[in-house]
Amino acid sequence: MIIDGLQCGHFDRAAFETLLKGTVGGVVNTCGFWEGTVESLDSIGRWRDLVSDNSDIAEIALTAGDITRISDAGKLAIIMGFQNSNLFEGRIRFVEMFAELGVRVVQLTYNNQNELGGSCYEAEDSGLARFGKEVVREMNAAGILVDCSHVGDRTTLDAIKVSEKPIAVTHANAQSLFMHKRNKSDDVIRALKDTGGVIGCAAYRNITGDEYCASIEAWCTMVARTVDIAGIDSVAIGTDKSHNFTAPDYAWMRKGRWTRGEDYGASAAGKPLKAAPPEWFQKVEDIRVLPDGLSAVGFSKEEVAKITHGNWLRLYEATFRNHKRGELQ
Repeated sequence: MIIDGLQCGHFDRAAFETLLKGTVGGVVNTCGFWEGTVESLDSIGRWRDLVSDNSDIAEIALTAGDITRISDAGKLAIIMGFQNSNLFEGRIRFVEMFAELGVRVVQLTYNNQNELGGSCYEAEDSGLARFGKEVVREMNAAGILVDCSHVGDRTTLDAIKVSEKPIAVTHANAQSLFMHKRNKSDDVIRALKDTGGVIGCAAYRNITGDEYCASIEAWCTMVARTVDIAGIDSVAIGTDKSHNFTAPDYAWMRKGRWTRGEDYGASAAGKPLKAAPPEWFQKVEDIRVLPDGLSAVGFSKEEVAKITHGNWLRLYEATFRNHKRGELQ
């Protein structure tokens, strides 16, 4: 089984079937980037309808045990996630309420600083705000995994310190392997290791680089070098693969409502709107080559199992729970 710590885009039945063809047992979706509370509720509603309409091949997972059960039944486990905390709209009580609706992963900030803390693209990372500390603790209690993929390094280190449970960087790489603002410093990666957190290695070309995208062996070599930093128990997969994205989707993801100008996200001026996928990952189902690729660069069977799904399951077991109304009181 493969668990992908982050994908995005417009999923449909064909996407579910493609993931299953790639031996993916569980995937964290992206229910929103800049959306507020009502828009986020709409997104959750659409996802629930989509999964209900395809209940023969997909099911929403609320716990680590659910993921294993759903995958063993030949279905795809959908783990509900958001790439920003706008869904809470500054209301601490909304954390528990969204947990009750099945949300299990929330990124503290997206590409901009917000009321929780700093992002990776700000000139100065403010660190975790007072409200951010409250939200992290509330997410711990509600059973929502703290994600710091687009979060600034200082804010990420603060979140690791404040969180009573291990956290994740669901889709990023090591800066020491490919320099990019979206990637994480060795200090952050070692702090994840020391606290039981996990980094999901990304396959998005703009933050992976052409060298590591050239072949499955090259990408798996990057994973091996990440393991040298983080240890075998703190490295997993978070491809950042998208489904059915169009130009307006990229504009929303990068610009939202916050700017009239151009924002290129992890890309840069003059580059194509959509980065070419890695040579080995042209189609979503190509993810199935990962176990053999990891074995080819020297990982044992047990280590491959940790990277492809075991480390995520361990982290989900430590952070998720089937939350019931009023349990925080």
